[in-house]
Amino acid sequence: MTQRAVIFDLDGTLLDTLTDIGDAANRALDALGYPQHDLDDYRQFVGSGVRVLFGRALPEGAADEATVTRCAERFQVEYARHWNVATRSYDGVAEMLDQVQRRGLKMAVLSNKPDGFTKRCVEYYLAAWPLDPVLGQREGIPRKPDPAGVLEILGHWQISPQQCLYLGDSDIDMQTASAAGVLPIGATWGFRTEDELIRSGAGHLIHQPTELIALLDRLTEIS
Repeated sequence: MTQRAVIFDLDGTLLDTLTDIGDAANRALDALGYPQHDLDDYRQFVGSGVRVLFGRALPEGAADEATVTRCAERFQVEYARHWNVATRSYDGVAEMLDQVQRRGLKMAVLSNKPDGFTKRCVEYYLAAWPLDPVLGQREGIPRKPDPAGVLEILGHWQISPQQCLYLGDSDIDMQTASAAGVLPIGATWGFRTEDELIRSGAGHLIHQPTELIALLDRLTEIS
């Protein structure tokens, strides 16, 4: 079936946000008296929302609900101050989005980052492209890997899952796409490993953003 749309994950897929997220999380942990982590550790902490991040980052036995809540609240303050210090789009993302737009495909963003920060990052770094809708984690809506966000986007576009790809860099993204019946595409330049993407059900792997265009062309030929 002809592909009509692409849904993108944000952190680790379109934007390299690791330093700003890790720095804000470390400041939150330090303010509450807990040990900080190397930035590289946050590759495994991020992806499932802020509360899960602190459930992973807090010392064993310290991640009770009240402490996680305090950390998450402090993170919101710290990240709001420093969300665009080191963040940048990955090399090749602009070219990829240009080419997807030229092909007339619909584009959206679905992230487990809080909705306000998701929209702020897209407006600041990716405003040149018609990404719509842009959805982050919202109160009352299950976060990825629940397929609710993908299904909401497909309903907004009025297209079938078989007409859409989902590009992401983590197991959560691959599981989300599979649960929604969308083709999962693994971005190997992000925060997680190729092995994780394969084990989590990636239908295809791409190693740089512009490879998505060749993949779209191949899928069109097959259909």
